[in-house]
This record gives sequence, C-alpha cells and structure tokens, in this order.
Amino acid sequence: MSNPETTRSLIETLKKSTARRPRTPRSHGTDWIVFGVAAAAAVAFVVWGFVSPDGLGAVATSALDGTITNFGWLFVIAATVFTIFVIVVAASRFGRIPLGKDDESPQFRTSSWIAMMFATGMGIGLIFYGVGEPLYFYMSPPPGTVDGQTPEAIATAMGTTLFHWTLYPWAMYAIVGLGMAYGTYRLGRTQLFSSMFTSLFGERVVNGWGGRVINVLAILATLFGSACSLGLGALQIGGGLQETGVMETVGTSVLVVIIAVLTALFVISAASGIERGIQWLSNINMVLALLLALIVFVGGPTLFILNVLPDAIGAFIGDLPQMASRTAAAGDESLAAWMSSWTIFYWAWWISWTPFVGLFIARISRGRTIRQFVTGVLLVPSVVSTIWFAIFGGGAIGIQERAQEQGDRGAALAQVVEGAPDINFDTILFTTLGALSVPSWVTVVLMVLAVVLIAIFFVTGADSASIVMGGLSEHGAAEPSKKAVVFWGTATGAVAAVMLLAGGDDPAAALNGLKNITIVSALPFVVVMLVLCVALWRDLARDPMVIQGQLARQVLVESVASAVDRHDGEPFELRTVPAPDPEPVSEPGDGPDGDGVPGGATPNGTTPNSTTPDGTTPDGASPGGATAADGVDTKA
Repeated sequence: MSNPETTRSLIETLKKSTARRPRTPRSHGTDWIVFGVAAAAAVAFVVWGFVSPDGLGAVATSALDGTITNFGWLFVIAATVFTIFVIVVAASRFGRIPLGKDDESPQFRTSSWIAMMFATGMGIGLIFYGVGEPLYFYMSPPPGTVDGQTPEAIATAMGTTLFHWTLYPWAMYAIVGLGMAYGTYRLGRTQLFSSMFTSLFGERVVNGWGGRVINVLAILATLFGSACSLGLGALQIGGGLQETGVMETVGTSVLVVIIAVLTALFVISAASGIERGIQWLSNINMVLALLLALIVFVGGPTLFILNVLPDAIGAFIGDLPQMASRTAAAGDESLAAWMSSWTIFYWAWWISWTPFVGLFIARISRGRTIRQFVTGVLLVPSVVSTIWFAIFGGGAIGIQERAQEQGDRGAALAQVVEGAPDINFDTILFTTLGALSVPSWVTVVLMVLAVVLIAIFFVTGADSASIVMGGLSEHGAAEPSKKAVVFWGTATGAVAAVMLLAGGDDPAAALNGLKNITIVSALPFVVVMLVLCVALWRDLARDPMVIQGQLARQVLVESVASAVDRHDGEPFELRTVPAPDPEPVSEPGDGPDGDGVPGGATPNGTTPNSTTPDGTTPDGASPGGATAADGVDTKA
C-alpha cells in the first residue's frame, strides 16, 4: 500500500532544506578574540624559542613521546577513516551536488585549478623528500618488512612512499575543502572553519565561543604546519648553497636569513591577491617542475624508472592493508621510532595543513560537483606524485643499485652507517643531480633550477596559508586585510626560525625539531577533523537535490503500489502527460504562497485540477483530495 505520509514528510523536509540559510548577520573586520588568542600563543611560542631554544626542544621531545605512546593509534585510524569517508561521499548520491548554485560554472580553468591545488598542497615536500624518502626506504625498509638493498626493497620503498604522499593526504584536504566549499557557495555561510559545524551545534554555538575555539585551533595548526614547510625549504636551500659551492657550511644563522628572505617573498605574493600572485606563481612552477623532471628522466636511468613505475603502483595496492594498520604495538621500539619519524609525522603534517589547503582549494573549486571535486583532488595530485617519485626516487635507487653492483662506493649516493643510511635530506637532491649523465654545466643549471623551484613552491604554499589565517581572524573574510596577511606571514617565518633553533645546529637535529613540534601541535585537530566528517554528512543529507531524488523515488514507489491496488493485480502501465510551459525559477520563499514554488502549484510539480489528455486528473481520480502517491495516470 502507498504511504502518502512519507511523501508529505519529504515535501516538508524539502521546503525546510531550500530555505536553509544563515540567520545570523555576517560580521566584518577583525575578530579580536580569535586574533588576540592566536596571536598571543604565536608570540609566546616565538619568545620562548628565542629565549630558551633548548628548553623548548626538551619540552617538544617530551610531548612527542606522550603523543606517540598514547595517541599514535588515533592518527593511524583517523587517516584511514578520512580516506574512506571522502570516497564514499563522492561515490554516493551526494556526488551530483554542485559546490555552488545548480547552474553555476567552475570559476577557474581545469589546468589552472590543478596547478594551484598541486603547488599549494605539497609542492615543497615533493622537492625535499622526492629523492631522499624512496632511497632511504630502499636502504633501510620499515621494520618487520624486507631486507634492505634488495629487489624486494625497491617495491617496498616505493609503495611506502606512495602511501605517505598520494590518496591519504589528499583525502584529508578534500574533507576540509568540501565542507568549506559546500557551506560557503551552496549554503551561503561564512568562510570560517567553524561554520562547517553548524549542522551539529547550531549557529549560536559556532558564532560564539565554541566556534572561536575551533578557529583558533585552525589558525595555530596552519601556523605550525606552514612553518614546518618553511623550515624544510630553508634546510634544502641551504643544502643547495653548499652543493653548488656558494658556501662551505650553512649554520642556523644562515638558515634564519633564508627564512627571512622567503618570508618577505611570500608576504608580497599573498598581499597581491590570489589571482595575480598565487595563480601566476603556480603556473610558472608547474612548468619548471616539469622541465626538471623531464631532464632527470632523460639523464637518469630511464629504463629503470619506467620499470619502477608499475612496480610502485602494485606495491602500494598490495601493501596498503598492512601499511594502513601498522602501529607501534606491532613491533619493538625500532618500529615506534620509525612510525614517529615517518607515518605519524606525515599524518600530523597533513592534518596541520588541512585548514589552509582545504580552505584554499575550496576557494578555487566553486561551481564543480562534489564528484568532480573529490576525483580531481584525490586522483590528479596522486598521479603526479606517483610519477614524480618514480622519476626522482626511482632514479636515485637505480643509481644506487648500479653503484652497488659495480662495487663503486664513490658512485653511491649514500652508505649504511651503524644500521641506518647516512642520507642528508638537505643535499641528497643535489647529490643525485650531480650523478646524472649530463654535462657539468647542465648539472649547475639543474641545481639552480631546483633552488628556484623550492623557493617558489614554498611561496605558493605559504602565501595561501597567510591569506587563510588572515581570513579566519577576520570573520571569514574572502579578501583579508593586508595588515592581517603581513602579520601572519611574518609570524610563520618567526615560528619556523624558532622550530629550527629548538632542534639545534645539526641539520638532522633541526629537522627532528620541526617534526616533533608539528606532531604535537596537530593532535587536537585530529579530533576536530573527525567531528567535521559527521557535520558534513548531516549537511549533505539535507541538500535539496538529495531530498528531491528521495521524493522522486518515493512518488514512483507509491504510484506503483497504488496502481497495483487499483487494478486488482492486473497488468498496468504508467503514462506520461505533456509538461507545462517552463516558468522562471524562483528563489526559496519567492512564490506568492511563500513556499518557494510558483503560485498555484503544489510542491510535487502538478497544478490543482490539472488533467491528463484522457480527461482525468493526474492522480487518475477526481480533482481534489488526491495524494502525491496517486500522481501518475495508470491504465490496466
């Protein structure tokens, strides 16, 4: 039997959904509470670091031990939950929902969209770890897997690297970007991180102290995540200065100068605006990165690289269950140390990047459907990252393997010393470039190109971060004031300098200092991200397009059930009627009856007393008193 009450309920839900708009008027200018608390925390951290860097380093190490011991499992589980969640959303009925109005076109060309998204999301990390990570895992695989420097180690090295750099990080970015783009462009909310939680806590909470706490956490996570990237960029540029012979040694003071120069560059870029600054730099950097990769591919062990590519993909797919479930409890202290240095560090780093990368890709993704958005955000950067690591990491492994087979220690890129590779991540890229089969002048050009690439990659990421932090501290302003952008850009540089100082003068120790502080600062945001998944699902489930689909299916089911009863089990057919002339689409609440549909129409799209060509009303009965379940003409 039909159930007209279900249809009426869906119609009422649809009315409420189409009228879902923020009721609280938007505020403008600086939110002095959010800005004051976040700025005070940043300044206090900087002062502490300059006054007592050793003390800050000791506290960070202690906090790291507690985080890994007590919450390492949370990072591991959360990363998998985020990936599964965003894939399910895209593949479900939510995938058709546009991130904007129903007829809105994408704001940016697909090529520019991909370039900006990729350069912002992990450009500098690919440069820093593109050679060193696969080579390190080849020489020293994760504990409990395979022996190092063997054919099996190649697959494990590449599969583990792809695990850290492809689907998982971009799934984290996609959740925040999806929530922000949907709330801002579909529902008309502010571009505040807290606004994404409206469906769970209501406008009163997200516009009050609860929302301010979330926004402060988002600013601080962004601050430390982008500062970590700036520190990595400074370390590698310093390594490039050493390898090219510009400087014999690069100490902490030189790194601080490099940070100051990079900070000034990205503040200028950020102040110029998203379209003039970030888009221009992103497009240039994609060309430079393609040129560098092409030369390395041709000048390196080309055939070995081509063989590594499918092997890497197969290893990633085959080892994914083991890698995704690996925790410190599965091994001894060596596994715990490995997890904190690699997998958990990466998950914390990506989570700390989610506020600004997610908000940024939301700003450039207006007009795309959820399925297009998730597909682009997950697959395109993952494919590019896979090719990048195959060329640079695979090329380095090929050079190392060839040196091993020939017994030429001088041609090897690294050696195993006391059970661990002596890889210097600051310089290994330049060492690999020097080992290519190209003329010496080409090597120098490549090294200079790599330094420029690192600098621009950082600028494109960090200026996005300063714009997002400025917007979060100014009630979600799409174009924050230049003073806010300059302040947060300067604060990012200062925090990066302090993080390096906390690690010590040795580059390896400085890198560990960056990692330790990043992991600890990202812990609260893991919980925020998990709650965001629930809030986003609730929002999407109430979207008008979703409810319209449910209503259409319900009407069809009820019509069939009614026809079965009416025709007493005899075969019947459903007939269509001519559609009325199209009328202008009205906004919710614009109809004469205030119900968001043209005057005189019912929410199911029929008009009272309308008839079919055979003279009956659309429900096949008499006018008046019909239910939506009877809204189809049936004939036995």
